[in-house]
Amino acid sequence: MIAITFALPAESSGFLRLLQNKNKCRHNGITTIGGEIDNREIEVFHTGVGEKVCRERTARFLQDRQLDCLISAGFAGALNNQLNVGDLLLAKNFSTADLSGTLYSLANLPIHIADLLTVPLMIDSSEERKKIARATGAAAVDMETKFIARACAEHGVPLLSLRAISDTPRQRFPAPAHVLFNIERQRTSVVKLVLYLCKHPTRLRGLIRFESQISRARETLTKALVAVATAL
Repeated sequence: MIAITFALPAESSGFLRLLQNKNKCRHNGITTIGGEIDNREIEVFHTGVGEKVCRERTARFLQDRQLDCLISAGFAGALNNQLNVGDLLLAKNFSTADLSGTLYSLANLPIHIADLLTVPLMIDSSEERKKIARATGAAAVDMETKFIARACAEHGVPLLSLRAISDTPRQRFPAPAHVLFNIERQRTSVVKLVLYLCKHPTRLRGLIRFESQISRARETLTKALVAVATAL
């Protein structure tokens, strides 16, 4: 059994469309979606965004489960301009699974092997991104993988950390982080976003561009996950 985690349905929707024999299950208070890829059993669940919800959900999910591997998937923000939207990042500092077959299966996709940093907040500023890159040596950031990695280590589950780049220092967020996503409520406030765009109408073009970035990242991630699930 292979488990794949995503923070949000916006990241998983492309992959879930390809799952065969889908079924929903609720265990330990966690809803998962099971299915098959190339006759391999897959179980998908959403961790939510940020430390608190991710730690709680991951602990519940891993309780009483026997897994061959867990793939921590989703989006990440690049800290440098060497990574482009839609590129893949295989986080060498978090991955404990055997990577030989994985790298071979991803040979035709734009993949980088580098360190990933888990941060508490979304980072928009280009200068802040560059500062973090210099201080840590990381190539990209997310908000969940560190906590998933700790839980996998505690349960003896091999981890593969695979992220698709959704934003970069040059292609940033179209609105402040607190407008784009409310971590406490785990969703975007449509009212707050609309009010922001009414006050800053020139940002609408940026929002449309950002949606395109998300779509590109999701497409690459979906292709990568199918290839990896087949190869593992």
